[in-house]
Amino acid sequence: MLIDCHTHACRTKSVPRTSGTTYPTGDELVGRLDHFGIDMAVVLSGVSPECRHRYTPPEDTVDICAQHPDRLIPFCVLDPRQGTNSPETDFGPFLRIYTEMGCKGVGEVIPNLPFDDPLCWNMFRYIADYGLPMTIHVAPAVGGYYGFYDDLGLPRLERTLKEFPDLTILGHSQPFWAEISADLTQETRNGYPEGPVIPGRLVELFEKYDNLWGDLSAGSGHNAISRDPEFGSQFLEQFQDRIMFGTDISFPEYEPPLPDYFRSLRGQIPDEVWEKVAWRNINRLLDLGIGDR
Repeated sequence: MLIDCHTHACRTKSVPRTSGTTYPTGDELVGRLDHFGIDMAVVLSGVSPECRHRYTPPEDTVDICAQHPDRLIPFCVLDPRQGTNSPETDFGPFLRIYTEMGCKGVGEVIPNLPFDDPLCWNMFRYIADYGLPMTIHVAPAVGGYYGFYDDLGLPRLERTLKEFPDLTILGHSQPFWAEISADLTQETRNGYPEGPVIPGRLVELFEKYDNLWGDLSAGSGHNAISRDPEFGSQFLEQFQDRIMFGTDISFPEYEPPLPDYFRSLRGQIPDEVWEKVAWRNINRLLDLGIGDR
């Protein structure tokens, strides 16, 4: 079994991105899951304006997933500037309604604000209180990017992990996964560094904070575990209870690199580790009850 922790879909086609692509519809997404042999997938919402051509509010995501209840799992999303655009915004009503609608988590959260901005920490507090995991994108700068800003070495993420021990953060993006190696520079952190891994800042954060999880979707997650295959296998074994398979399918023609590579790890890592990353971890995190079926 494979459960994808990170995909996107839209209810109807609308304004295309500069690349000319759009999110898949729910039917198109399920078709891609079939193509890659993926059993179920989380569908993320998006309401922040950064680098967006199309919004996918939680209401749309819930509707999309309702058309494929055995395949798609809805996540709601928040922006820290919603409500009163202040550190006093009450996000309780949002989260109460979205969880009643069946949303299992929050994401992809992408405002281009520092992790430790008071607006963000206020929002994190409510998400933690509701016990929902949060999928985040990390950006290397403010302006021209989407995702929470952090400095080289992810100090703001660490302060957030420490401040909110009950908030499960699912890390994703190039500046997140590139920190797996200590030879990272400001110039290379938003790309796909090559070569052997020297265990870096991200390894340290995984060792220190049980509330940090890894979303292996897109080229960034794939690169983190494939650039140095021996290290990648060791990393999966060391943090086997907090790593999840994912693709980041964001348009119908997308060919994610992880499915083939992850399947090639069968026999190279223990079967128990492979199963955890493939589906057991997200099943446990989201309380999907698959083992009870």
